[in-house]
Amino acid sequence: MISNLTPQVHASHYTRLGYLFPERWASYWHQIDAVRACTPERILEIGVGNNMVTYALRMIGLTVDTLDIDSTLYPTYVGSVICIPVQDEIYDVVLCAEVLEHLPWDQFSIALAEIKRVTKKTAIITLPHAGYVFSFLYKIPFVTWRALGFKIPFFWKTHIFNGQHYWETGKKGYARSRILRAVKDAGFVVKTQRIFPDDPAHFCMVCEKI
Repeated sequence: MISNLTPQVHASHYTRLGYLFPERWASYWHQIDAVRACTPERILEIGVGNNMVTYALRMIGLTVDTLDIDSTLYPTYVGSVICIPVQDEIYDVVLCAEVLEHLPWDQFSIALAEIKRVTKKTAIITLPHAGYVFSFLYKIPFVTWRALGFKIPFFWKTHIFNGQHYWETGKKGYARSRILRAVKDAGFVVKTQRIFPDDPAHFCMVCEKI
């Protein structure tokens, strides 16, 4: 089954206050920081959303093209991650944040193959990670903020399609190990994998093309 190009939500979804909760801003920061650390010349961001990440990357002088199925978000390219309408290996970094869970699982490997095709080296992929979070954030003088905590994935819960997410990491059948195996099988090495204390709902991978 190949997904169509019908957006799941209206463009206004990305600008409502309920969407822009504090952890979302933390997620933006970690995406920007991960891209910047790669010192890229040219970037493709898949999934425009509200353009916050694209805007910030361009503000610091980086060249960013965008891809989205929703033309009303004004991406550089209108299209799907399973068939990216660009040549091979023209981007130093491909950023794909909270996008792939919007595809049925049988399209996950297709999307990864397309991301690998268009990047020269690096892909930064973030996915939702479902589970109970236990955390403690503290600050003491002369020391930066520190966080302690752990997360229990919802490994016993079966995900039910909610109109947006076909699956979520951490739920039954979608353990992090399965995701990592699929990324490896697609031809990537996962250089780093993290769940950030200030953004515990997402799992971030920095992957390098083999």
